[in-house]
Amino acid sequence: MRLATLLVQGRPLVALVSAEGDRFHPLAEALPGLPEAAARDMTAAIAHLAESGARPAPSGPGQPLDPALLTAPLPRPPRNIFCVGKNYHAHAREFASSGYDSSAAGAADAIPAAPIIFSKPWTSISGPAADIPLLPGLDGGVDYEAELAVVIGRGGRAIPKAQAMAHVFGYTVVNDVTARDLQQTHKQWLLGKGIDGFCPMGPWIVTADAVEAGAMRVTCTVNGEPRQDASTADLIFDIPTLIETISRSMALLPGDVIATGTPEGVGIGFRPPRFLREGDVVECAISGIGRIRNTLRRVA
Repeated sequence: MRLATLLVQGRPLVALVSAEGDRFHPLAEALPGLPEAAARDMTAAIAHLAESGARPAPSGPGQPLDPALLTAPLPRPPRNIFCVGKNYHAHAREFASSGYDSSAAGAADAIPAAPIIFSKPWTSISGPAADIPLLPGLDGGVDYEAELAVVIGRGGRAIPKAQAMAHVFGYTVVNDVTARDLQQTHKQWLLGKGIDGFCPMGPWIVTADAVEAGAMRVTCTVNGEPRQDASTADLIFDIPTLIETISRSMALLPGDVIATGTPEGVGIGFRPPRFLREGDVVECAISGIGRIRNTLRRVA
């Protein structure tokens, strides 16, 4: 099942998207008795579906899906996005040697011993085709990070790894855009990653029963040039470990998003670094889910 948030006549609408990605059914039409809030808000829809176990049953061909209608599937999750730093071996090594990593003293401790968790404000979220803003003073070291994002369905606290996947509703694609110069200057990750518009997301959420999260291909291109290409099988800390780690400290909520980390090939991994510039087109894709495509635009 693919669930998207559309903007129809100025109002949000939760919809089922066809396997081909070209048609949709409003969720309320496919699931009689759906609460009004769940018909318009993805977080409410996820909570309802996870709690009730209901499965929508669309009928008929549906309506043509204009990609321009797509917003981020979770434009306002219940709180900040949970992010994971340095969660692929090769990326952890390239980051440690880049000069931008304040979490490692050198190559010897490049690979973290425990998950590095930080957050990205929900205000950074933008749509699957939205422009990535280049803001004055914040545009000198903008980088891309293609990532698989986990969407929580059934909430809970102190969730053991053995039960963690039962709490996963589905998955989506995010680009954890980062201002590396801010990351380096402030010796932490919030300011460089939390800029408004620095988290394109989408194009929809694919439910957990439709994909194998442990074997997805994560790719990123810039202006058509391949930059990142890895499998989620290469994660240092897998999804159950991340859920166990986060939920030990705080209860996870329906609609929470966990961005699982990015693979090797980011801009700071090149010598010299290859930062994004105005007009660059970044495409992040994950097999079984889809792709997002965003253009860098200067903001006055």
